Amino acid sequence: MRDNIIIRPAAPHELGEVRSFIRELAVYERLAEQAVATEADLAVALFGPRPFAEVVFACLEAEPVGFALFFHNFSTLRGKPGLYLEDLFVRPQARGLGIGRLLLAWLARTAVARGCARLDWAVLDWNAPAIAFYRKLGAVAHEEWTTFRLTDAALERLARS
Repeated sequence: MRDNIIIRPAAPHELGEVRSFIRELAVYERLAEQAVATEADLAVALFGPRPFAEVVFACLEAEPVGFALFFHNFSTLRGKPGLYLEDLFVRPQARGLGIGRLLLAWLARTAVARGCARLDWAVLDWNAPAIAFYRKLGAVAHEEWTTFRLTDAALERLARS
């Protein structure tokens, strides 16, 4: 079955498909109300003059069934770039075919080829199947770190101070 799966970059004409994957992931993560990105937002972020992120699709017989959205970060301690995996999602009908592993392996190869020191991502603490999957791959949870975020009014307030 793996011979029928290819990983390829998303193209500008596939913004609707990218948005669909983001919305499906948001529903799975119980965050559907937060999925407000438009195709115009994604066009600028992914294919604009300064792309901020990249998307690859996992395709089964040419049909996208999984996706990964990622971007570069930087490790000051290592003095090298890294890749940050923002989103990984495999549609339910394609789960169990090894597509998640193929996407992560593609990202790992990309990180190595680009001279990155690491590949990072976050997972919701209730997502036990994903956590078990990541640990099986050899990923290590950094439970001593707490993630902080500023958005909306708090972000605006700080920006004005």
